[in-house]
Amino acid sequence: MSRQHNFSAGPGVLPESVVQQTQEALWELEGCGQGLAETSHRGKAFDAVFQRCKDRVRTLLGLSEDQEVLLLHGGARTQFYQIPMNLLRGGTAAYLDTGAWSHYAIEDARRFGEVVVPWSSREQGYDSVPAAGQWGSVPAGTRYLHYTSNNTIAGTEYDHVPEVDGTWLVCDASSNILSRPIDGSRFDLLYAGAQKNLGTSGVTLVVIRKALVEAGDKDLPPMLRYDKQVAKDSMLNTPCTVGIYVVERVLAWIEAQGGVAAVDARNDRQAAAVYGTIDATGFWHGKAQRASRSRMNVTFTTGDDALDARFVKEATAAGLHGLKGHRSVGGLRASLYNAQTDAAVDALVAFMKDFEQRVG
Repeated sequence: MSRQHNFSAGPGVLPESVVQQTQEALWELEGCGQGLAETSHRGKAFDAVFQRCKDRVRTLLGLSEDQEVLLLHGGARTQFYQIPMNLLRGGTAAYLDTGAWSHYAIEDARRFGEVVVPWSSREQGYDSVPAAGQWGSVPAGTRYLHYTSNNTIAGTEYDHVPEVDGTWLVCDASSNILSRPIDGSRFDLLYAGAQKNLGTSGVTLVVIRKALVEAGDKDLPPMLRYDKQVAKDSMLNTPCTVGIYVVERVLAWIEAQGGVAAVDARNDRQAAAVYGTIDATGFWHGKAQRASRSRMNVTFTTGDDALDARFVKEATAAGLHGLKGHRSVGGLRASLYNAQTDAAVDALVAFMKDFEQRVG
C-alpha cells in the first residue's frame, strides 16, 4: 500500500514514527506481555503512559500547579455544553463568534444562561478574527470569555491570546494546539479534540484551573462534573487507552523535533509556501482576510466550482488527499497540522503550479 499525502482537516496527518510505534504497541505495550488495546487502564503499563502524557502536556504548554490536566471522552463538542453546564448556570458568558464551531458553542451555552457576543464575523462569512483588543469589553459579572483559536472551516486563526480582565478565559484550541508557543498558564480552561494536532479521535484534552473545578455545578451526572473527573484522574470510567497512547507519542515527537518553537518555525515555512503560491498570479483566491489567515487550514478556490472539483479529483489521483473544502462552504482546503511533512507541502505546491499552467 502506498500512503497518500494527507491534507484532511481531521482526523489529520500523524507522524509516521507514531503510526509505527502504535502498530508495535497494539501487539505488545512496552514489554508488558499484552497489547495496548487489551491492557488494563489501571495497570502499571498503561499508568506509566498516562502519567507521561500528562507530564508532557504540562511541559509543552507551560502549565502551573494551579491547573489540572484531564483526558476525556466526547470530543471538543461535548465541551460546548459541559463548560456552560458547569460554569454558567444562569449567569452571563461572552463568546467571540469566528466560525461554525464557535457558533455551535454559543448555541449550546444559551441553554444554560445568557450569552453576549461582543464580536462576530458571521455576516462576512467568517473571513476574519478580531485583532488584539478589537472586540472591546464585556459586561460586568461575565463568568468567562470563550474563543476558538483556529477556525478549520473558514481558515482563520488568532495570532494572539485575547486579554481578559475580571473574567475567566476559555479557549477551544482543537485545531492549532501546540502549533506555536503560548503561555498555557494564562488559560482558566483550555480544551482540544485530539484528532487534528495531538493524535487520534476519541480523546479530548481539558486543562482547567482548580478554582473552576471547585466552582462547577455539583448537581450534575458524575461524568459531566469536572471535580469528579479530577478526583478520578480522568478514569471515572475506562478512558480511551489507545488514543491516549497516541497523544503521548505525538507529544514525545514534538519534543524530539526541538519542542513547540521548532514546530512553529516549520508551520510558518509550510504555510508561507502554500499562501505564496495562492498569491503569486491571481489564478487562486484565498478565502480568509490576509491578517486572519490560518497556518493550520489554508482555504482557497479557483473561483469556479467545477474547476475546484476537477482540482480535487486530479489531486487525489496524484496522491494528494483531503483537499476538498468543508461541505458547508465548498472551495478547497489544505490542512497543514504539526505532523504535515515538507514533502507533502512541496508536492502540493508543485501540483498547484502545474494545474494552473494547464487550465489557467
